[in-house]
Amino acid sequence: MKLIFVYNAKSGKLNALLDAGHKLISPKTYQCSLCTLTHGTFSENKIWKEFRTQSSIAMEFLHTDEFEKTHPNKNFSYPIILKDDNGVLSTFIDSKTLNRIDALEELITQINSLLISKPA
Repeated sequence: MKLIFVYNAKSGKLNALLDAGHKLISPKTYQCSLCTLTHGTFSENKIWKEFRTQSSIAMEFLHTDEFEKTHPNKNFSYPIILKDDNGVLSTFIDSKTLNRIDALEELITQINSLLISKPA
């Protein structure tokens, strides 16, 4: 089992630069709540990085274009966290829930509690 985090952003250096600019100029209108929670304007949040590297759960991080390239027939609202059980994808935390989370610690708590309640 692994978790797939799909950011509501496109991959690439130019897109990363545009996203950083958007976060600086108009952070309230930035379209990816998952990005906002896990990353600052220019780098990964230290608390998130520690959680991610110390977790025993396999995690994969993709942008929408990367995810849709490998899963072309899937239709999800982004951002989203998916659970992959041997190639079978299911929603772990949907975009509506992610958009309501205000703090990184809340996201980490929710991930941990769902891992306990939905074991592999």
